Parts: sequence; C-alpha cells; structure tokens
Amino acid sequence: MTDGDPRAGVDDVVAHATRLAESALAEADQADFRTRWKAFTARGVWDEAPSDRPPGAARLGPVTRSVATIEGIGRAGTSAGLCYAMASQRFGIQFPLRSVLGDTEHTESGDVLLCHALTEEGGGSDPLSMATRAERQEDGGYLLTGTKSFVTAAPVADTALVFARTAAERTPFALSAFLVDLSAPDVEQSAPFPKTALTEVPMGSLTFHGVRLAPGSMVGEEGSGLGLLTLTTAWERALLLSYALGPMRRVLDRTVEWCATREHFGRRMGASHVVAARVADMALALHRSRELVYRMAARLDAGVRPRQLAADAALTKISVAEDYLMFSRQAAQLGGVRSFIEESGLTADLTSPMAASVYAGPNDLLRITVARELGLPVEN
Repeated sequence: MTDGDPRAGVDDVVAHATRLAESALAEADQADFRTRWKAFTARGVWDEAPSDRPPGAARLGPVTRSVATIEGIGRAGTSAGLCYAMASQRFGIQFPLRSVLGDTEHTESGDVLLCHALTEEGGGSDPLSMATRAERQEDGGYLLTGTKSFVTAAPVADTALVFARTAAERTPFALSAFLVDLSAPDVEQSAPFPKTALTEVPMGSLTFHGVRLAPGSMVGEEGSGLGLLTLTTAWERALLLSYALGPMRRVLDRTVEWCATREHFGRRMGASHVVAARVADMALALHRSRELVYRMAARLDAGVRPRQLAADAALTKISVAEDYLMFSRQAAQLGGVRSFIEESGLTADLTSPMAASVYAGPNDLLRITVARELGLPVEN
C-alpha cells in the first residue's frame, strides 16, 4: 500500500483495535454477550486510531475503518460469533440506516442493541412470502402481528428493524419496514436457540401480539420495504464476512508455527511440499478474501450506491464464504487429530465457516442473482 492508497492506514487501525480488544478480553472474556460487547466499546475500539502517517496522506473512510476495526477485534482472539454480531450490526443496520438512526452513540456503545427481523419459519430468501402484517390504524399508526424467526441477537436486542406486509398482494410494494422498541407491550422475545455455529451470539424469535406502532415508527414510505431490504442486504453481503478476517489470520499464524516446529519422519512438518502447498493455499484464501472485502469498503467510502454493488456484493459474499470453508478444512487437515480436541491449541471450527454459505442469502441463490445481472433469463 502507498500513502495515496485509501487503505494505507488499515494496518494501523487493525493493530490499534487488536491491542484494545486484547485488553477487553482479559477483563470480560467469560462475561455475557452484552457485557463483552460493551467492554470493547468502553476501551474505545471504534475511536479513530492514532497514526504516525505524514500530513496529507490518504485517510481511511468510515466504512474501511470499521472493517479494519472488526478485523483487529478478531485478531485479538475474540470469538467468531461476537465478531459476526458486530459486523452484522455495523453493516447490516447502522450504516444502511444512518439517516434514520441519527446519532449512533448509543448503538456503538452497546447501550442499544439492534437486530434485523426479516426471516420467518415459512421463508427468508423469499420475502414476499412473509405472513407478518402491519395494519394501518385510524391515528396513522400500525398494528403489528406475526413472528420473525432465526433473528441474530433477538433474545437480547433492544430495537428491531422489522419487515412486515402492508398489502395483501404479492407485489414489490407489499412490504414496509418499522423500527420496533422490543420493550413495548405485546412483544415476546424468545430464549436463545441452541446452535452449533457461531454459538457465542444468541439467535431467537420475535413474536408481535398486536403491537401498536406510532406513526413515526415506519422507515421510509409505506410499500418501500423491499427497496430498503435490497439496501441492507447489499451492505451485508458486501461486508459481513469481514468478521472472518481476524480469526483467519490467527488460524494461519498458529498453523504456520505448528508446521514450522512439528517434527515427524525425521524432519519438520513444513519441509513437506504437500504441507507447504496447503499453507500457501490458506494464505491465498485469506489474501483474496481480504482484498475483496476491503475493495468493497473502499467503493462504499467513495460514495458508490450500495444498490449498484448488488452483483459484486453477492460475488464477494460467495467467494469469501467458500474461501473461509476451504481455509478451515486445510487447517483441520494440517492439525490432524488435534483439530478435534478442545484446548489443543489447534482446535478447528468447521461448522461456523460452513454456516457462512447460508446466512445473508444462501450462496446458491446468490449465484442466481449474479447470473441474472449478467443477463440470463433466470428466476429464483
């Protein structure tokens, strides 16, 4: 990177966030989800990092700085689940809704946790199939009824971005979005679902038993929900996988150390061409993933509209998710039996990387999005 590169300060931000996150983990690593979240923000991980770079050098935009901060938090040893939750909140809600949320001090501090409530038991990738409805009332407000499932942070969130049907027809203008206070009467937050992937972040359901919403709770205009969903998913697909960069770096570092020092067959393990090639493939996967994610961040910082990035965001999400899984499989192969022993120092997590191909849109459906953007007459 050069001084003219908008990413030239990335390493400074990553290192700064890593130091602060290590301090926070030492204090709150065994605490509950919200306490750990607030420990990071209390340490100032989201504050701008000090820099020794010369005056006039390119400065990082807020999106790139956020990606670098999440990478640094992951490099400190933060669980993938908590990194995922922070990336989901940052890029799936805070950035897309900046004009609506206004002052984000409370959301950044962890005092207010947000969640994105779209998916239902009957479907998530087909939003027009949703059953949750919001019926207009005489005072201009709405009555919200229905259940959202598989919602990240639902059991602990304070506010939800809820998508609901405001028209019966299956049209692009049938959906609307609302910001819902989850402490309101007739809102039911489930207990956390038992999960096998990203276990550190709670997931659950939200049930709305005729919740009365004030007229000002709607985000945008009635019928604009699908458009808002397109916006939030473009952000999320472009940058959500930033959560994997820090954990991938840690796994690569420990794998290199293991292969460089492990002795078998009278030589160090890393002297094997097969082993060296696997390690190189891991490094390539991390390099490719990092370049793709930071390139998307730079384009968003440059003012490119997220909707213009829909196909590239889908490609980025597919590529990074599949590289993350391949990377983790290589690490597991190289760690041998220790990859499946807790606290061995080489324990591999294959389930969470596999889940990356499903959330924020299944990769198979995203391939349809890409093909359609290329001009093929293919439907979901």
